[in-house]
Order: sequence, then structure tokens, then C-alpha cells
Amino acid sequence: MGCGLCGIDSLAQAAREVRAVPASGLVLAASEIAAALDGLRTRQPLHDETRAVHAAGFYVPGQGIVLAREDVGRHNALDKLAGAMAAAGTDPASGAIVLTSRLSLEMVQKTAMIGAPLMLSVSQPTAHAVRLAEEAGIALVTHNRHGTRIFTHHARIGAAHVL
Repeated sequence: MGCGLCGIDSLAQAAREVRAVPASGLVLAASEIAAALDGLRTRQPLHDETRAVHAAGFYVPGQGIVLAREDVGRHNALDKLAGAMAAAGTDPASGAIVLTSRLSLEMVQKTAMIGAPLMLSVSQPTAHAVRLAEEAGIALVTHNRHGTRIFTHHARIGAAHVL
């Protein structure tokens, strides 16, 4: 997949339209957001050694992080996760993409291509990412020391307690 920016001639090409994720009845409890991010943190052996890599994981309610991949590049970590999900036959509508990195436009584009209805991260999204996630039907949620914030599709988070 790449970062989505290589080989383009204009920013308009980077902001290409994406198809909306398929309808999903998936709703995460507010408590599951922290559990998903904590679960990804425990699946980062390269980060433990280097403190210089990103991770992408797939969280399924009741199962935790079922797949995780690391890479020095945040885009590559998500690409690796997409490949692992496809190889394992994982239904993207059954869970959430969990990231250790900034939620940018191209990360939302990739999540839409994967077909996952939720993205969770410890880092804030860009304004473009929020707009695209809204259009694509993806709930964008961050959880960090400043609290939990739901940026789009609030209905996908049950008993939402937003700080």
C-alpha cells in the first residue's frame, strides 16, 4: 500500500475519495478502548528493544489484540497488519485497528481499504483525517493521558465517557 504520497503530483491526489466501510453493528465499550491500546503495547517486542518503532494491531472484543505488526514506519506497520489480516482471513468488521501513531489522512485511507469500522490511537488525528473518517463511516478514537476523545461516529462507542 505504501504511504499514499509517493508518486503523486498534487495534494488533491493524496486526498482521494475512499469507499465507506461496510455497515457493522460493532460497538466497543468505553473500557475496551484502553484495553485495546494496553494490549497492543504488550505486543511490541521491537519497541521494547529499540524505542523507535510503531505498531498496528487488530482488536476483537472478547479476544483482545489478535494480530499485531511493528515497523519503523507507521504506514508499513499498518500495511503489514493488513496483509496479516488478509492471510488469516480476519473479518475487518469484527474489530478495531489500533495504532501507536498519529492518525493521519493516509492511515484513515488504509483503514477504509481494509474495511475496519474503528480506529484507536494514543495520538491525535489531523483535521483531514477526521473529515475522511466521518465520510468513510469510521469511528476515530484517541485515548491517552489527557483522556478519551471520540472524534467521529460516537454511536460505535457504548457508554461513552469522553473527557
